[in-house]
Amino acid sequence: MAHLSDSPVERARFICIYPAYVNSKKTIAEGRRIAIEKAVPNPTCAEIQDVCEVVGLTTHIENKTFTREGNRDVQFRGRVRVQLKLQDGSPCLAQFPSRKSIMLYIAEMIPRLKTRTQKAGGGEQSVQQGEGGKKGKKKKK
Repeated sequence: MAHLSDSPVERARFICIYPAYVNSKKTIAEGRRIAIEKAVPNPTCAEIQDVCEVVGLTTHIENKTFTREGNRDVQFRGRVRVQLKLQDGSPCLAQFPSRKSIMLYIAEMIPRLKTRTQKAGGGEQSVQQGEGGKKGKKKKK
């Protein structure tokens, strides 16, 4: 974390992104900041960091808990600091002029990660779908 000093000028160049900001399982009141159609289910700090670093953004993971997160488990902890601006105030990357543009990019790219595509193609998904169908049938009786 040598790049991130405690001066207000330095910190202003970095934005915080909590996984809840792009989580489709959260409501606006619970902290989601983008449209639910564009959000991704249960993103992690590591996934957010991977997506940002691939495109060339500077990131740091911090072990902080989102204030609106009711669950204190380790998997729900963490935030990612992403460098949005250079010292002169211009965006680090022209394609990301705002924090919202970064959040939308993150939500678009996380489903394309290998860890996500391998999980979706595995047998787990069909098992979950099968269970869901059974539960629905029980309720109808």
